[in-house]
Amino acid sequence: MGEATFTGISSGKNGWMRVLGVDPAAAGPTGFGIVESDGRRCRMLHYGALKVTPKRQRECASAALQDVHARVCRLIEQFSPDAMAIESVFTALNMRTALKLSEVRGVILLAAAQHGVVVHSYAPREVKASVAGHGHADKRQMQLMVRALLSMNETPEPSDAADALAVALCHLQKEQARRRFGLRDEDLSLKLRSAARSAGLSAEIRPSRATRGVLPRIVSTR
Repeated sequence: MGEATFTGISSGKNGWMRVLGVDPAAAGPTGFGIVESDGRRCRMLHYGALKVTPKRQRECASAALQDVHARVCRLIEQFSPDAMAIESVFTALNMRTALKLSEVRGVILLAAAQHGVVVHSYAPREVKASVAGHGHADKRQMQLMVRALLSMNETPEPSDAADALAVALCHLQKEQARRRFGLRDEDLSLKLRSAARSAGLSAEIRPSRATRGVLPRIVSTR
């Protein structure tokens, strides 16, 4: 399990909002990333991916879930995030994969509930639109955009970790919009749709184009 931490940050948050992003996986590594922002700047604190070994998976069906739960608990206890952002289940998955993914999400949500952390869920296309500007970005594009937005010295690996950082960035952008306009979640959705209609955009590209027009740009510095 490769992990990276930016060590040049004090332990006090000093007005920064800290988000734990999680990219749950049914079979591959579950990515995680800690990102924080003061509304103008955005920086990475820690990221990595939990790879459950085949031996561990063979031991017991619940062993892998226990590992994910324990890792998320440690991250929450170590970094004290203000919120958790997690990818929702992709509806195009087959039933078996969707069920496995739901189990992983379940133990992650349990860890958040046990530590009193509020959870926000975002669809994969919504995350891609927020970070890369369109909902069809591939994994390499997402890695490069995350690196640029967070002013990282190297491309985050594996891609699961980059996806987790992207989920955290997506939530920070949405939260900035809520605070800027004083909106609730449903009001923000209406605001985005209104901006899209005003720009004469199609329904397929509304999320990305509306985000460009409404959400404040994150200036990524350390």
